[in-house]
Amino acid sequence: MTDSSSAGKPRLFYSEGSPYARICRMALRERGLAQAVDEAVTTLRDPAAAVLPYNPVGRVPALALPDGTTLTETTLILGWLDGHGGRPGMMPASASGQAAYGRVLGLLDGVAVWNRELRRPASERSPSVIALELGRANRVADVLESQAAQGAFSTVDAGFLALAAVLGYAERRHTVWKWREGRPFLDQWFAQASGRAAFCETLPPPSGI
Repeated sequence: MTDSSSAGKPRLFYSEGSPYARICRMALRERGLAQAVDEAVTTLRDPAAAVLPYNPVGRVPALALPDGTTLTETTLILGWLDGHGGRPGMMPASASGQAAYGRVLGLLDGVAVWNRELRRPASERSPSVIALELGRANRVADVLESQAAQGAFSTVDAGFLALAAVLGYAERRHTVWKWREGRPFLDQWFAQASGRAAFCETLPPPSGI
């Protein structure tokens, strides 16, 4: 296994379009660790992808540590980041906060499946999968709207970052989902969240993988 970087820093592999990796990249900035961890963009679904020597699964995010360990999956990486730096951790301590984070990750999973389906040739798409994920996304968004109306997601934690990532993904790369319609509190929340430096510094391109 190659060292994670010549300077001995951890290295976070990401693709510009991955909302999962973006959660970790925003967390780096919110925790003041942007200078302590190298960020390396990688291709995906590519036999020459830079991440493969560190994560043979080929997915991002992947955090390669100087000791040769590579952490994969967003939640594991957030947990590692919480053990470093002097600012408050990202992972919620309360059961309600953990539940909110899990709910938003579930939304993100569904939107990712939906988006992947829409990228297939029209003749290969599954109308039932698209309908299922549309219904799931709207159902979860309605719950989030109700929670936002009561002041939820006001603390910058993993749930906050995940919600910013999934709505940001829909905003730029999955515009078929009209998540704003009938959800003024969620719209207002996103407008405020998208003004944060960590959000602005990790904006994905409007298209791509």
